[in-house]
Amino acid sequence: MKRYLPFVIVAVVAVLTVGAGAILYRAKQRTSAVGSVTAMSPGKLGAEPLHVRGLPGAPVTLEEFGDFQCPLCATVTDAIGKLEQDHGRRLRVVFRHYPLAMHSHAIEAALAAEAAGLQGHFWEMHDLLYKNQAAWSNASDPATAGQFFTAYARSLSLDVERFAKDSNSDEVKARIFWEEQLGVSRGVKTTPTLFINDRELRPPFTTEHLRAEIDAALGGSKSF
Repeated sequence: MKRYLPFVIVAVVAVLTVGAGAILYRAKQRTSAVGSVTAMSPGKLGAEPLHVRGLPGAPVTLEEFGDFQCPLCATVTDAIGKLEQDHGRRLRVVFRHYPLAMHSHAIEAALAAEAAGLQGHFWEMHDLLYKNQAAWSNASDPATAGQFFTAYARSLSLDVERFAKDSNSDEVKARIFWEEQLGVSRGVKTTPTLFINDRELRPPFTTEHLRAEIDAALGGSKSF
C-alpha cells in the first residue's frame, strides 16, 4: 500500500488542481462578463424593464427573475405561457436576468438573449433557450455553448455577425449586471423568483398555484 501512496497523492492533487482550475475559469468568465460595466448605470436602478409581454395597463404583472440554465425556470416558463393564454389582456409578464454563478453557461445565454433583443427577437430567443436547455447547458465549454446560440440566432434570421458583436458589448453586459443588482436589492437569492404586482410569491410554482395567485390579484375574477 505504501508503494502506491505517492501515486494516490499525485492523483488527488491532479483532481483538485483541475477542479480549482474549472472554478477559477468560471469566476473569470463571470468577471469578464461584468467587465467595466459597474461604471455604466442604465439609469435609475429598477427602471422600466426592457422585456415585457402584455399591455401596460394590465391589472396583473407577473415578474420573473430567471436563469436560462435553471431547469425549474424552464418549467415555469411553460406554466407562464399557459397563463398568458388564459388571462389574455389582464396579464403582463416581465422577465429579468439573474444568472447564477453555479451555472457555467448562464451568463453567455443571457448575453445571447439580450443580443437577440437588440434585433427585436428577445422573446423568441428566450423561448428557444428554454426549449433547448438540455442541449446547450451540457456543452463542454462556453465556445461550444456559443455555437448553439449562434445556430438559434441563425434560425431566427438574425444578423449573425451583429449578434456575435452585441453578445460581447458593454451595453448588453451592463443590462444583465444591473438586473442582477436589482434582484439583490429585492432579496432575490435563487431562480426562479416570481413577483405578482411587486409581491414575492412562494413556491411551488405550478400552473395551478400561479393561476390562483393571479386570480387573487384580480380580486377573485376568474380567468377566461
